[in-house]
Amino acid sequence: MTKAEIVKEISKKTGIESAIVLASVEAFMETVKDSLADNENVYLRGFGSFILKKRAQKTARNISQNTTLIIPEHHIPAFKPAKTFVAQIKH
Repeated sequence: MTKAEIVKEISKKTGIESAIVLASVEAFMETVKDSLADNENVYLRGFGSFILKKRAQKTARNISQNTTLIIPEHHIPAFKPAKTFVAQIKH
């Protein structure tokens, strides 16, 4: 499902103009990105959490040049679904 399809579905279910729904969805996504950039997790009860996962430093190889690279420790965004969400999907 694309963002446009999500906006269309929410607009249809709520009766709110799609332009307003689009602005709300965009604002939500921007808020989640800003929070994660500030090292703050986002918790949505009954849905899930947007969290930062720490990746440890590791050694990688460039096979074509036969060299070794050190990839430093870094954080990546991740989504952890709530137990109720997982249970609904598994049914």
